[in-house]
Amino acid sequence: MNTATEKFIKDAVDNYSDTVFRVAFQYTKNRRDAEDILQEVFFILVKKRPQLYGGQLKAWLIRVAINKSKDYLRASSRRAEVSFYEPQPQPRDDYSEVFDALGKLPERDRNALYLHYYEGYTAREIAGILGGTERAVTKRICRAREKLKNFLEE
Repeated sequence: MNTATEKFIKDAVDNYSDTVFRVAFQYTKNRRDAEDILQEVFFILVKKRPQLYGGQLKAWLIRVAINKSKDYLRASSRRAEVSFYEPQPQPRDDYSEVFDALGKLPERDRNALYLHYYEGYTAREIAGILGGTERAVTKRICRAREKLKNFLEE
């Protein structure tokens, strides 16, 4: 690898590893699995030649993280897991109710809300990442917000 490619990859890891981790964690709900997916995503970036992704790198990394997370969940549903340690309960914070309610939303609603409110993407950008039209994404966000509100009021 040349120096420019190494710098590009280092910058990508520095700038987007938190985002990729959060996307993976949203699916797996497990820190170790999200870290594994994070490594896979950046390994793919190195392998696929990063020059191809230009200004769309963040969106590409999110899409790969979503796909890898789905692959992981499909594979984990087909295999039995054996734990060698007793997991510790996770501390609850002020936002745990919101995260629990988000977990009840359908995947596409959850992704749209996450990308819009947490990553700051517009409806048009989300449509490019998840597929669909800008209008459909706008409706999805509105409906998802309403569902989330109902879950939180229950």
